[in-house]
Amino acid sequence: MIRFALPAALAAALVISAAGTQAADTPPAPRAQPKVIERPQGDRSGLTLTTLDERAALKLSQAVIGKPVGDHVLLDREQRPTPLSKYRGKPLLVNFVYTACFQVCPTTTKNLQDAVEGTVDVLGADRFNIVSIGFNQPFDSPQAMKAFAFQYGIRLPNWEFLSPAAAIVDELTQNFGFSYIATSAGFDHMNQVTMVDAHGKIFRQVYGEKFTAEDLAEPLKAMITGAPIPPQTSTLEEIIDRVRILCSVYDPITGKYRTNYSVYFMIAGFITFMIFMIWLIFGFMRGHRAGKITPG
Repeated sequence: MIRFALPAALAAALVISAAGTQAADTPPAPRAQPKVIERPQGDRSGLTLTTLDERAALKLSQAVIGKPVGDHVLLDREQRPTPLSKYRGKPLLVNFVYTACFQVCPTTTKNLQDAVEGTVDVLGADRFNIVSIGFNQPFDSPQAMKAFAFQYGIRLPNWEFLSPAAAIVDELTQNFGFSYIATSAGFDHMNQVTMVDAHGKIFRQVYGEKFTAEDLAEPLKAMITGAPIPPQTSTLEEIIDRVRILCSVYDPITGKYRTNYSVYFMIAGFITFMIFMIWLIFGFMRGHRAGKITPG
């Protein structure tokens, strides 16, 4: 009986501890609204005709949440065909760049790298993947994407740079709700990271040029801990690891995650209480059965 009660107790403990943690934490200071659209600097002649409509772009971006990602096939940095279905089974972060960008895309990529490295510290690099896609075809070739990754020092094992064929760029970008328009200085484009769950459905859009580990880790934690446990994985080890992930909290001062040991104590206390209650129930049932037995 105890074997079946523990997972339920653990789940309840996690809910209670999460609520207690949120109540105890001081509300964070309001953050500045992220820039949804990035506009390159330089010659802006014809500005009225070549400016991306921010409201329409944001509406399109939000409209794809909950929709599946198509099985698009792109080329990786070594020119190998790579279907996006390859990344199912784990959460996936997707962003779009163009390699000729000299300001916004490098800055966004660097900030994303810093946030991802902070996220890897708590989740592990084997828990999720990142893909950067070059949308300016045919210029964002596999060689150009490889050079872009090298130039900005992207060496994480779970981060790939992909190049689509020009013929599928429109379908691909629409699938992710990514809008862009050519200008005389480059491109006006959405500044977003698309979060895809393990089933291949778009889970959330994160906007802005600057990202923190919290921006990415919190929704990733929700996707990882809420996903079914893979059959080839040890159930006990996986539950323990998910508890570890849930018990990590973001420290805005250091910009990193740390373990919240108070949550462990709350979980342990709740499980102990549940075991004690089960013991009392068993004792009551034994006593009740014994009371029904009368001498012959």
